[in-house]
Amino acid sequence: MKQTVIRNGKVWSGVKTEEESVEILLEGHQIIDVATKVNSKEDCVIIDANGGWVTPGIIDVHTHLGVYAQDVGKAGHDFNEITKPCTPEVRALDGIDPSDSGFFDARKAGVTTVQVLPGSANVIGGETCVIKTTGRSVEEMIVRAPSAMKAALGENPKSVHGAKGKMPITRMGVAAVLRQELMHAQDYYNRKAKGELLTRDLGMEQLLPVLKGDIPMRIHAHRADDIMTAIRIAKEFSIEITIEHVTEGHLVEKELLDSGFRFTIGPTFSARSKQELANKSWDTVKGFADAGVPFTITTDHPVIPIEHLVTTAGYARKHGIDEHTLLKAITVYAAEHLQLEHRVGTIESGKDADIVIWSGHPLAIDAVVEQTIINGEAVYTR
Repeated sequence: MKQTVIRNGKVWSGVKTEEESVEILLEGHQIIDVATKVNSKEDCVIIDANGGWVTPGIIDVHTHLGVYAQDVGKAGHDFNEITKPCTPEVRALDGIDPSDSGFFDARKAGVTTVQVLPGSANVIGGETCVIKTTGRSVEEMIVRAPSAMKAALGENPKSVHGAKGKMPITRMGVAAVLRQELMHAQDYYNRKAKGELLTRDLGMEQLLPVLKGDIPMRIHAHRADDIMTAIRIAKEFSIEITIEHVTEGHLVEKELLDSGFRFTIGPTFSARSKQELANKSWDTVKGFADAGVPFTITTDHPVIPIEHLVTTAGYARKHGIDEHTLLKAITVYAAEHLQLEHRVGTIESGKDADIVIWSGHPLAIDAVVEQTIINGEAVYTR
């Protein structure tokens, strides 16, 4: 099996908080060794980083890559099944277009792993998945499917379904619809356990892993009151959740931290395009960074193009946030958010061979990606 050695780079592994002068040995899809001098085969391929920085592959935990395809207009908008308020039966996996040019943009920017979610038009939007950003087919790209069930509170489901004069029209209605669907799933589970099911229901079947704790529910919530509703419902049904966006997270910081749930912040680099974003601020990122709590940041591609995930992290440095914390937000903490820390997020033996070589410090505005490696293969070279 072919071996590759990366040398002469400043390695930020995610394990230590500074760069190291080490070599990285890749074999097949895996990182085999990280050492001052690795023991490689004579015919190995040598990649000279030429003094540039070397990091783990970058991870965006919340995107609509492939289901909101670029360049094709409405024909590529496969991310919201708005025919009814709850669609747990749909899967983002079935809507992904691997030829979406956003995947090339991701690779060019060093983004190697993404979570793809349905949109937030529905109270329950469907199953999410985690994929690598290269592959001819979705099957080649899958890392974990399903990775979660998508849900949304607040303005989006209100406006989409309320405009049709159908529930939910209010925040009360959104919460009620979510509770009712989870109750339906509980009843379905009990009937199934007793052997009383006459017909199967795909939506209920796909909610069962949430009730069992096998996958989390990822709940879109911008406003502080919606964040608290998400926490309240999670506790009522004893389900695991992550909270997505948390725009006003800094207003309920203590409550969010006390909940123990993971969350992702962003897209902070966007405009205040709707009422829920009125209090959008870098204070959210800074507050949690200062508290020493793991967090992730997202582009919510295509809200912010995927190539600006690292741009966002770099900009956050202007607000006094430690650069190592920001790098971890898009590598180490992102892998933990997706429950994939055993595979991605750091440069360690046994992990996937996802590596990015940069011309300079990754968070510097003038740094560019020299090479992106996914599963041991160079998928972008400048």
